Amino acid sequence: MDGDNQSENSQLLLLGMSESPEQQRILFWMFLSMYLVTVVGNALIILAISSDSHLHTPMYFFLVNLSFTDLFFVTNTIPKMLVNLQSQNKAISYAGCLTQLYFLVSLVTLDNLILAMMAYDRYVAICHPLHYVTAMSPGLCVLLLCLCWGLSVLYGLLLTLLMTRVSFCGSRKIHYLFCEMYVLLRLVCSSTHIIHTVLIATGCFIFITPLGFMTTSYIHIVRTILQIPSASKKNKTFSTCASHLGVVSLFYGTLAMVYLQPLHTYSIKDSVATVMYAVVTPMMNPFIYSLRNKDMHGALGRLLGRPFQRPK
Repeated sequence: MDGDNQSENSQLLLLGMSESPEQQRILFWMFLSMYLVTVVGNALIILAISSDSHLHTPMYFFLVNLSFTDLFFVTNTIPKMLVNLQSQNKAISYAGCLTQLYFLVSLVTLDNLILAMMAYDRYVAICHPLHYVTAMSPGLCVLLLCLCWGLSVLYGLLLTLLMTRVSFCGSRKIHYLFCEMYVLLRLVCSSTHIIHTVLIATGCFIFITPLGFMTTSYIHIVRTILQIPSASKKNKTFSTCASHLGVVSLFYGTLAMVYLQPLHTYSIKDSVATVMYAVVTPMMNPFIYSLRNKDMHGALGRLLGRPFQRPK
C-alpha cells in the first residue's frame, strides 16, 4: 500500500495465527465450535430472560443487552476468520477493515460500559435496597443504556475516523485474526502522535473510569455485606454479584493481556491473548451468569420445556 496515496480499493492480508494448512484446519473447527457455542449460549440467555416476566428486572435487562453485544461482537470477527482459514484469498478491503475496526472498538466499549451499569445496579440493590425501585426505574435503565450506546458509537467513530487520516506503507500482511487498532498502527508510516494522544486520553475516560467506578461500588458492597450478621445471608447476598465479578475479571484480565504493553512489542503471540477477549470471553459469559443462578435455571427450563438441573 503506497504511503502517499491510499484508496478505498486498497487491500490488506489477514494471515491469522498460522499459515500451516494443518494448523488452519484445527483452528477452523476450533473457532467454528466456539462461535456456535457463543451464539447458542447468548441467544438462550436473551430468549430465556425475554420470555420470563420474573426476570424483567434491571439486572437482567442489562444482561440481555450484554448478551446481544457479545453476539454482535463475535459475528463481527469470527465469520471472516473462518472464511480466511478455509480460503486461499485472505484479503480484506481497506473499507472492510475499517468497518470491522469500528464495530470492534464500539462493541468492546459497550461491553465495558454495560458492565459498569450492572455494577451500579448491584450497588443500589445491596447498599440501598429501600431505594432500589425508584433508583433503578425502567426509564432510568433505558436512559443509561442509551448513554452507553451513544458513547460507544461516538468512540468507535472517533478512532475509525482518525485511522482514515493516516498513510500505510510497507507490507500489507497482518499476522493477526482481524483488523485491530494497535496492529494497524504498526503498518502506518505517517505520524501517529495524535492517535496515540487520543487513545491515551479517551482510553482513560472510557475504560479506566468505569473500572474505577466498579471498584468503588464493590468496596461499598463488601462493606455492606460484612455488616450482615447472618453468615447464610452474607453468602446469599454475595452470590447475587459473584457472576458479575467473574465476568468483569475475565473481561479486564484479557484486555490487559493485549493492551498493557508497548506498541512495538506486539507480535504473533498476542493473537492468543486476543482470542481470549474476542472469542473466549463472549463464549464464557452465558455460562458464568447461568451456572449458579437459580432464576436463570428456572427460565431456561421453562424455555426448553423441561427442568434445568442446577450443578451441585
